[in-house]
Amino acid sequence: MHTQVKSGLVVRNTGSWYVVRTEDGCLVECKVKGNFRLKGIKSTNPVAVGDHVDIRMNNEGTAFIVHIHDRRNYIVRKPSNLSKQLHVIGANLDQSFLIVTVNHPETSLEFIDRFLATSEAYSVPVRIVINKTDLYDDTDKARMEAMVSLYAGIGYECFTVSAVTGDGMDALRASLAGRVTLFSGNSGVGKSTLLNALLPHAGARTGAISEVHDKGMHTTTFSEMYDTGTGGYIIDTPGIKGFGTFDMRQEEVSHYFPEIFREAASCRYGNCTHRHEPGCAVKAAVEQGRIGATRYKSYLSIMEDEDEGKYRAAY
Repeated sequence: MHTQVKSGLVVRNTGSWYVVRTEDGCLVECKVKGNFRLKGIKSTNPVAVGDHVDIRMNNEGTAFIVHIHDRRNYIVRKPSNLSKQLHVIGANLDQSFLIVTVNHPETSLEFIDRFLATSEAYSVPVRIVINKTDLYDDTDKARMEAMVSLYAGIGYECFTVSAVTGDGMDALRASLAGRVTLFSGNSGVGKSTLLNALLPHAGARTGAISEVHDKGMHTTTFSEMYDTGTGGYIIDTPGIKGFGTFDMRQEEVSHYFPEIFREAASCRYGNCTHRHEPGCAVKAAVEQGRIGATRYKSYLSIMEDEDEGKYRAAY
């Protein structure tokens, strides 16, 4: 008896079982057949939410994932117990939304810069979503405008929204259509409210919850994949704090700050670290206002992490 191979999208991971949404819309519970390993990294999960896979049913009616298609990109987090194992929190992402707030609570610019640098390292385009605009006074609004000016000037699209009043939400919805989007942000920025506002129909949620237990820790990490109903998916990743700028080599850090990378082409020395070398175009650009002082400070902070040779959670 020939078994049929089907292709599908992994929408849920419950540890030993994976749920795959096949091309004809069925949800199939699968096990993993064989020993999948990601090239170059040791991972706690061989298959991740967002993976495109082939599945095959055996004669007993059990479905197995038999092949993982090459990932266009992926993002990992590192458990805070400093193990060498990494956890893939999402694969084949079209974009990442970083949810931030200017106040109530304030998201630090260094947090934002570290997230942006990490996303650049994983080849995931980022858009910044500034939430809670309904709570901002004139001072907050001025800071918000300065933030938009800084990051839009570098090339990061910014949305200013209120999940409560609905202000700015239409543009956000339009950006989600037809795309797989990772949602991230510090706790308290209103991510859940935002998700509920974007996905008002309970049926839109796949209810896909992935539980991963870090060895030696009493915490559970959930990755949830939601169908937007407009041809896209949202992967929500609470507890993303634990991944940061690990494994970035010093000479690579500037590559992940687009404006620093652009200016660095004019440095006198090809291996300039943009800290103390003579003829550094980057330091000159900071002094002349072409590179934001806060961005340069974040760059130096990541370089200092590498100096110390230790892993430090970026956020």
